Amino acid sequence: MNTIAERVEKLFSKIIAVQKQYSCQQVVKLIAVSKQRPSVELKQAHAAGIHDFAENYCQEGIEKINQLNDLALTWHFIGRIQSNKTAAIAQHFDWVHTIAERRIAMRLNAARRVSQAPLNLCLQVNLDNDTSKAGIPVDKLTSLAAAVSTLQHCQLRGLMFIGPQNNDIELQRNFFRRAASLYTTLRADYNLDTLSMGMTADYQAAISEGATCVRIGTGLFGPRD
Repeated sequence: MNTIAERVEKLFSKIIAVQKQYSCQQVVKLIAVSKQRPSVELKQAHAAGIHDFAENYCQEGIEKINQLNDLALTWHFIGRIQSNKTAAIAQHFDWVHTIAERRIAMRLNAARRVSQAPLNLCLQVNLDNDTSKAGIPVDKLTSLAAAVSTLQHCQLRGLMFIGPQNNDIELQRNFFRRAASLYTTLRADYNLDTLSMGMTADYQAAISEGATCVRIGTGLFGPRD
């Protein structure tokens, strides 16, 4: 069985190979999705070169943030956001990728401490209006971006997408190509720099279409028990 360090090395090598194959110019950040993983495994991933970790559940994430506060880590929240968790998320995490409501963004902004750096936000877009996925419909994206961009204690950084559950790389690429087109349309108006898309099953297709960060769980930590 491969170790976490070996998986990290393999992922870094694969990302470079995909960028070379598709002549990609963007820098790609590898975010480790660490939900339901013990802190000892996060330490191993950090020792292997990972600095960004993503959590889906607020309380679990905060416990790990406190346990690993001696390490220089960047913490991303990628789960559904409950109204009663916005203060905790705003005060403990560095990034939130799952903004789909103006109301939630405003609550995060109000809870972010003045002493902290602005909270980095990505808008989660439901590209195909898939009822099984969260995210804002495409036709409401521009108005949400305009509202979020005015917040004082948050910074709009980009868009986040969850790809289709399909192993056909061409279908994956088609989805991510459309996602990248939306990102390109908004990028200049709001000075965006982050296109968060791609997970273990489809990160190669996402990178080929311009992803700047990919969110990898199983591919980095291995299957869960």
